[in-house]
Amino acid sequence: MKPAQDAIGAYPDFAYPEHWTRRSLLDLENLSAEEINTILDVAASLKRATDGCRTKLSLLSECTVANLFFENSTRTRTSFSLAARRLGAGTIEFSAAGSSLSKGESFIDTAKTIEAMNVDAIIVRHSTPGTPHLLDQELQCAVINAGDGPHEHPTQGLLDILTIREHRGDIAGLTVALVGDIAHSRTARSNIWGLLKLGAHVIVCGPSTLVSRRWEELGVEVVYRLDDILDRCDVLNLLRIQFERQATRPFPSVHEYALLYAMNRERMRRAKDDILIMAPGPINRGVEITPEVADGAHSVILEQVTNGLAVRMAVLRLLCHAQRDQRKEHQ
Repeated sequence: MKPAQDAIGAYPDFAYPEHWTRRSLLDLENLSAEEINTILDVAASLKRATDGCRTKLSLLSECTVANLFFENSTRTRTSFSLAARRLGAGTIEFSAAGSSLSKGESFIDTAKTIEAMNVDAIIVRHSTPGTPHLLDQELQCAVINAGDGPHEHPTQGLLDILTIREHRGDIAGLTVALVGDIAHSRTARSNIWGLLKLGAHVIVCGPSTLVSRRWEELGVEVVYRLDDILDRCDVLNLLRIQFERQATRPFPSVHEYALLYAMNRERMRRAKDDILIMAPGPINRGVEITPEVADGAHSVILEQVTNGLAVRMAVLRLLCHAQRDQRKEHQ
């Protein structure tokens, strides 16, 4: 498989990985370390080729990508749309409101109708875990999971890992703590799978109502006091409390949570000198992180946003080209 020569000739350091065979990206749980590194390598190359994701290529000029979002999203939906356009692809923006779903059409039939418009990839976000896996069984085009309930958010995990890799190099041997609402966080799950496969030591930290001891079965360290691990962590990824997914309040008050788990100026003094502060967004200033830390020298939160574009370009690049090659083989 060769890249489009007109678009890529000026970037001899970029080569399409011919060993890539996956049609869809559904999770990180089932990806190998080699596959994760392939996506990260392609993302890094595309970031260089597009001057930090600022300029456009025509690598996917013959492809069409559809966004099917059944949950509200600003960052992820915009990032996927922009990533497709940066590679020259056409985009379809689907809105559940006012669609045929309101007339009784099934979710699968809606997706098949959109696929019939010669779509190469469908990006789906849905509140029900496993929805992208179901679509992958029913469709012939590539399916990309943009978040399925509390299950996984693979591109968020990948962009977080890419950001860490840019600052720390090899992931193996690093200590990365995910702090906050682990129970309801698809971001936490994707980070955990990806980081473990690449050799990091992963800590999950938060109230006992939101952090289960069962994570230890995967080789994850479980801690309930942030202050106990600050001097050991190379990276802190601060997760939002997802009240919209909770049936009951998991702690007495937001104020109490902030006292115990918010990364603030005083805690920064006790952390490693080169600690990375991350947050997948949207961030709640004063809850999981204070403004001076969110905007401080250790924060890479906005870099995560830029790297989200690079990772999503890489995923679209890999899957759409694999899809096109598979179609040519059957012609």
